[in-house]
Amino acid sequence: MVNLNIVLLEPEIPQNTGNIGRTCNAMGAVLHLVEPLGFSLADKYLKRAGMDYWKELNVKYYRDFGDFLAKNPRGQKVFLSKKATHRCDQFSYESEVYLIFGKESVGLPEEMLLENQKFCVRVPMSANARSLNLANTVAILGYEVMRQYAFAGLITDGGHHR
Repeated sequence: MVNLNIVLLEPEIPQNTGNIGRTCNAMGAVLHLVEPLGFSLADKYLKRAGMDYWKELNVKYYRDFGDFLAKNPRGQKVFLSKKATHRCDQFSYESEVYLIFGKESVGLPEEMLLENQKFCVRVPMSANARSLNLANTVAILGYEVMRQYAFAGLITDGGHHR
């Protein structure tokens, strides 16, 4: 079984965060939001994108990245960057993993990436792509971790209907 955690460092766009919350709920992941947030948690776009899933979501809030690290000292910390040398599908994720994503406009701080080079991964893209949408990237990485653990804890037989 995998303990999957999605960490958003200073997210800026409420619709992305709402969609990511919905994806976390589908994967059984915990969502960690590191302030400052670029929106209010009461934002109508956040609620619309998260729909009725937000109230069921396991979400935790932190005043800054230091607060996050102090409250989560264990577990593998993996940083997403288009500058990383490790492909996301060729990286081995531990059973307790925190996937850390930067803000939409600039990504993760350069010094954070330099200090954690061994734990930085990237999603392959074409040469003319500047970046992927944050919510899409979270889904790609989250499901790659779940794939490596044979989707443990998720319904995989197609027999689930509302």
